[in-house]
Amino acid sequence: MTIKIKVLLILGFWLIAGGLGLLRFGAQIAVAQEATPEVTEVPVLIEATAEAATEISAEATAEAPVDEASDAYCLLCHSKPDQVWTLPSGETLSVTIDPAVLHASVHGASSAEGALGCNDCHPSFRYPHEPSTIRTVRDFQLERYAVCRNCHEDQYTRAQDSVHGEYIRANRVEAAVCVDCHGGHDVQPPNEPRQRISLTCGRCHGVIFEEYSQSVHGQALLGEDNPDVPTCIDCHGVHDIANPTTALFRTRSPELCAQCHADASIMDQYDISTEVFDSYLTDFHGSTVALFEQETEGAVTNKAVCYDCHGVHSIQPIGDGTAIRETLVTTCRTCHPDASADFSNAWLGHYPATPEHQPALYTAGIAYDVALPIAAIIPLLLLVTEVFRRLRSRGK
Repeated sequence: MTIKIKVLLILGFWLIAGGLGLLRFGAQIAVAQEATPEVTEVPVLIEATAEAATEISAEATAEAPVDEASDAYCLLCHSKPDQVWTLPSGETLSVTIDPAVLHASVHGASSAEGALGCNDCHPSFRYPHEPSTIRTVRDFQLERYAVCRNCHEDQYTRAQDSVHGEYIRANRVEAAVCVDCHGGHDVQPPNEPRQRISLTCGRCHGVIFEEYSQSVHGQALLGEDNPDVPTCIDCHGVHDIANPTTALFRTRSPELCAQCHADASIMDQYDISTEVFDSYLTDFHGSTVALFEQETEGAVTNKAVCYDCHGVHSIQPIGDGTAIRETLVTTCRTCHPDASADFSNAWLGHYPATPEHQPALYTAGIAYDVALPIAAIIPLLLLVTEVFRRLRSRGK
C-alpha cells in the first residue's frame, strides 16, 4: 500500500467521524430548542414534570434576567391539575393556576396598564422553591397580600388606616385584607354587578348581610337591582372603613343618611320629601346632635340619631306612617323608659303640616306666618312716625 493510499484512508476516516459528531450535536440543539418554553402573549398550558422544569431552567432563562421567570416557565408545573401544597398545619392550598382565569381578570388582557405576568406578583420565584416558614393558609395570605401595594399604593395605605388594618395589627388575623375582598388570580371589577359589593362584605359579615338583605335597601338592591339604594360601602367607605362603634361615627351618622335623603334628585323619584332630613335637624334631637358635632367633636351624645329609630341594617319601609306610629312608643321607651302611652303624640313627624293632616297645626302655622311680619312692621311704623314727629317739632 502506497503512502498516498494511506493518507486518503486516514482523511476519509476523520471525515466520517466528524460528520457523525455534527449530526449528534445538531440533534441535541433541536431537542433543547423543543424543550425551551416560548413566552406568548396569552399563557398556554405546557405539559411537563417538575424534573423537566429543573432540566430546562438554564435554557428558559437564557434570554431573561436571573431573577425573572416567564409565565410559561411557571406554568410548566402550576398549570397541571390537582397541584396541592400541604402546610404544616395540615391545611392544603391548591397551587394549580388556570391561565384563562388570570387572562379574563382585571389584571389580564383588559387591563389598560397591560396584562400582569406571574413574575409581577411573585418575583424571584424559581424551582426548586426556597424553604418556607409559612404554617397556615392564612399566614400565606397575610404574607402575600402586601404585593398589592406595588400598584395600588393609595388603596393599600388607606386600608392600613382602616378598622381592618387596625385589627390586623392587633393580631386579629380574621380581619379582611386585599385578597379576601378582591380574590387572587380571578380579580374582577368589584362593582359589576353592583350587588357584588354587598355580597363581598357578606362573606365575613354574614349575620349583618342577612339583616340588610331583608331591609328596604337590601331588597331593592338584591331583588330589583336598584342603583339608588346604598350598598355597604356607601355608609362605611371602601378601603378607609372607620370603626362604626365609635362616638364620632354615631354623631356623624345623620350625614350618611343625608347623602340620599337630603338629595331631591333622588328622593323625588320615590315621592319622598327631603323634609325627612330637614325636620330632623330642626327638632330637639337633631339640633342637639348637630351642636355636639360642631362644638365637641367625638362627644358622646345620648340624643337619638336616625338609626336609633329606623334601625341600622334592618331598615323597613314606612308606608303611610301607620306602622311606625303604632310602634313609636316602644321605640321612644328605648331612651325614655317611663314614657306614657301618649308620649309619642308630642312628635309631629318628619313631614310639614297640611290641611288634611294636622289641620290645627297648619292653621296655626299660617297665622304665625301672617302675624310675624305684621308684628315686625308695626313697631317699625311707630318708630318712623316718631322720628318724623320729632323732626317736625324741631322745625317749628
